[in-house]
Amino acid sequence: MTAIKESSTIQENKQAAFKECPVTYVMERIGGYWKPIILFHLLTGSKRYSELKKSIPTITEKMLIQHLKQLEAAGLLIREAKPVVPPYVTYRLSETGMGLRPVMYAMSKWAVEDSEASGTPIYRNLGQFPTEETFAEM
Repeated sequence: MTAIKESSTIQENKQAAFKECPVTYVMERIGGYWKPIILFHLLTGSKRYSELKKSIPTITEKMLIQHLKQLEAAGLLIREAKPVVPPYVTYRLSETGMGLRPVMYAMSKWAVEDSEASGTPIYRNLGQFPTEETFAEM
């Protein structure tokens, strides 16, 4: 893989956008296809790796592992390994990750409403579709 030239105009523009635009900041932290989906499934509480894999059947193991590591490195989730045999690892949102609840709820609510308005309603109960009451309780 080619090293990124730090002095390139593209890199300078990206850094400027990251510093000045809140949307760019958010997309840098949770952007991509899988990260928001993983965060959405962790909204209802702590989950084991196998539970996440089962709730997102279309994600490959490589992508799930990679994105869980990236989300942990970004401080959005916490990985807890229990010292038992067989190993017992759970993932949960950190306090920073929990701050994304209103954003994730708004995205989910918009998706349901927009899909119903366009005549192609999505399945509302995505596992446990969080409601406003769910977020009030958290």
